[in-house]
Amino acid sequence: MTLSSFTSLGIIACPGSRGFAEKLIQQIGLIEHKLFDENCAALSKAYGLSVEEVIKKKNLLSDLLSNRNICTHEPSEYHNPRFLVDVRYTRFANGEVKAEVLDSVRSKDVYIVQDVYTSITPEYYGTQADAYSVNDHLMTLLTTIDAVRSSSPGRITCILPAYPYARQHKRKSREGLTAALVGSIMESMSVDRILTLDIHSRDIDNTFKHLQLISLHASYEILRCTVKIVDVKSTDMVVVSPDTGAVDRNKYYANSLGCPLAMLYKERDYSKVSQDAKQSNISSLRLLGNVEGKTVFLADDMLGTGGTLIKALKELKAAGAQKVIVGISLPLFTGKSIELLEEAYHEGCFDKLIGTNAVGHNDDLYQRPWYISADVSALFAEAVSILYHDGSLSPLLDNKQQIQTLLKA
Repeated sequence: MTLSSFTSLGIIACPGSRGFAEKLIQQIGLIEHKLFDENCAALSKAYGLSVEEVIKKKNLLSDLLSNRNICTHEPSEYHNPRFLVDVRYTRFANGEVKAEVLDSVRSKDVYIVQDVYTSITPEYYGTQADAYSVNDHLMTLLTTIDAVRSSSPGRITCILPAYPYARQHKRKSREGLTAALVGSIMESMSVDRILTLDIHSRDIDNTFKHLQLISLHASYEILRCTVKIVDVKSTDMVVVSPDTGAVDRNKYYANSLGCPLAMLYKERDYSKVSQDAKQSNISSLRLLGNVEGKTVFLADDMLGTGGTLIKALKELKAAGAQKVIVGISLPLFTGKSIELLEEAYHEGCFDKLIGTNAVGHNDDLYQRPWYISADVSALFAEAVSILYHDGSLSPLLDNKQQIQTLLKA
């Protein structure tokens, strides 16, 4: 690895995703700096040169191979490359969006970061709207891909912490498979990979011919927050799956924590559409297992209106659960879910809710006493670094050993 190779990495932050992209870039910088130091130390030992001499030679090679005319950094110090690619986003009065790539991305490995579910209002040049929908963010992503593709990049990877339309992955009647449609559109636009977090269904991956869908797991980051608020070694814990669809996820947590698994079985009235947490289509809910006097850990991939979760929390408390901790990979918080969860918290239905920063929210959420944010930017940064250097993602996707090390510590 030479310093010059770092200059082939480009990261684009779509509007609304800049906060997450900044953290991602910072983490990538730390990883690359560590790899650089390790590489210099190995070369120093192998060739009998001082580390300072090795750094100078690597920096010299980098400057010779780059388009910089003048060395702007200290030759004997590590120079952190600028990963961020400048893109100007313009929103017109009729709602159309235009993306203009201002930096060269020719032959670069380009990563486009877009949080389609963010509640943070993005900033565009031109006209601004009061609110932006998933479709607005998705269209911004597509215009960005198109602008990058026309700039002769090497590879294009879309970092979508929350995959758009992920819950529309199976057909029950005359309805579209929109989750597959979204990926197929990106595949037709020569996107090489999609990097996401806890995809709602692995069936989505089966619809692509060439595009690679990589789903990272938030289990380690969520458990790292969990062990800070509860002693998992001495506490009488039970993991509860909120429904049948989340059994595999919660089984993984139960095996990792070494505790029993229970499940909530719910029946839905599909003639109704869930409006919010108080007007859901859940007709009945039953607990299969014992939670009396125990600390309950409940995990799910998505939290939308909160209807299913709040009913589950009330059922657990009614069954005698002493403490309830919730882990959510993708906290969407749609509608009035935050206010309704605030009510449930004050009613004593749960103690803490751990959600990742894969979905951006305003500061108001982070000030709630019941909410804990788990940072997954380092997880994505590690994946980007591995993919950029053509390494294997297997150790990152199977984090059982990492979790066991955490729990033992």
